[in-house]
Amino acid sequence: MPVEFKLPDVGEGVAEGEIVQWLVEPGDTVSEDQPVAEVETDKAVVEVPSPVNGTVKELRAEAGEVVPVGEVIIVFETDGEEPSDVDVGPEATDDEAEPEADDEASDAGGRVFAAPSARRLARELGIDIGTVEGSGPGGRVTEQDVRTAAESPDETPDEPAEPAAGGETGGASDASEAEGASSAVETTGAGDAVETDPGGGRRGAGGTEPAGRDRTLATPATRKAATEAGVDIDDVPATERRDGEAFVTPEAVREYAEAQQAAQAADAERIAAAGREESGVAAGEEERLPYRGVRRAIGDQMERSAYTAPHVTHHDSVDVTELVEARAELKERAEERGISLSYLPFVVKAVVAALEEFPILNSQLDEENEQIVTKGYYNVGIATATDAGLMVPVIDDADRKSLLQVASEANELAQKARDRSIAREEMQGGTFTITNFGAIGGEYATPIINYPETAILGLGAIKERPWVVDGEVEARHVMTLSLSIDHRVIDGAEAARFTNTLKEYLANPTLLLLE
Repeated sequence: MPVEFKLPDVGEGVAEGEIVQWLVEPGDTVSEDQPVAEVETDKAVVEVPSPVNGTVKELRAEAGEVVPVGEVIIVFETDGEEPSDVDVGPEATDDEAEPEADDEASDAGGRVFAAPSARRLARELGIDIGTVEGSGPGGRVTEQDVRTAAESPDETPDEPAEPAAGGETGGASDASEAEGASSAVETTGAGDAVETDPGGGRRGAGGTEPAGRDRTLATPATRKAATEAGVDIDDVPATERRDGEAFVTPEAVREYAEAQQAAQAADAERIAAAGREESGVAAGEEERLPYRGVRRAIGDQMERSAYTAPHVTHHDSVDVTELVEARAELKERAEERGISLSYLPFVVKAVVAALEEFPILNSQLDEENEQIVTKGYYNVGIATATDAGLMVPVIDDADRKSLLQVASEANELAQKARDRSIAREEMQGGTFTITNFGAIGGEYATPIINYPETAILGLGAIKERPWVVDGEVEARHVMTLSLSIDHRVIDGAEAARFTNTLKEYLANPTLLLLE
């Protein structure tokens, strides 16, 4: 029977989305949760999964077309007797929702909005995903929601949650904090990227055993083939079961490895094609680019920040010769562990140490309740330039992580932001932001605060400059700093003292060993 699939609300209050590209064509066979389209909203580019097993019958929108949420974008042909339409959005009613299997039916009878990885985890843990309350955008069920449900099976949705680690002063309400977190993510143009199983192990046609298993049966030759192909045997879809366990054949390993290589090649070609499309404007001509999606969201939030928080920027410079030497000494050892070590992790640790001494810079102004909320946790945002604009992945609990942990996480998050695979949750909840304009040669700037935070630190390029040391002029490595503050909350003197403390840690990085 034909099944009409409407564009779901893939974010919080998203009204429309642009079809970036279709991942399927009419006549293609699809399985449930298989990505069928890439859609760009004002948050990010997300993959929209198929709600059913079936065949693509018709595409109702063209690539590049902006489609309102709730409008039919694709029609599937499935086995059945009566036509139906499917709306996987959280607002689907009993009449609109396609009947689902028991593990996907919500209490209201509608389809559960969840990422494939969350569904797989729920099956592995024996959790009825229909009973899990989603905390993600639009009520999406995340992996963490599933784990929480597994750890607290007796907890009801109405039961209040335990306080998070780290405290706050100022007494702001939970509702205010939630609103602030949402605003912070809008600053970065964050999105709720739909997660997909790279192993293709979806619960679908053909009885495929879900990938991502904890245990897999296979012959030694098959395991050797998987190792040589660079794939995890537990991620290879299994079509057989032996002694109650998933069994993987050599053919399955070969097909999976070929599919992975094809996907990587397609991604590389898409990136290359995007680069080829970037051309200059002919002399005497004009080019008009659409101001929407992520770029529009970033612009709107920057405007809100600039016209809401009175910005004051404190500029300074610091001799970081010892930092340069320390990084050079540790860089090789970090590479041996597969980690690229830049100066940024040192700055993150120094910033956290300074924030612990000056918590007013790790704060938020709750205007509704007329309170200044200082945070007892340190989630440091790292501004990252992408093709879509500036995004700010967040390193949570930076104070609890080692230098190499910060380096590894920062590298991973930055790459995910650039290739648009980063999840909304990974750009949410920041308390202080760092932006490195020195990476492209800048010295000083006036960074716009990542609202509703109250401060942002800009890093200039490290250059050799004449510097007075013990009365003598020497060539030293010097870094410039630009600290923008919300002057409603932070005084200039506090900004200067914070910067002086930060300079001490950057000038003598061994002090970080005491933290």
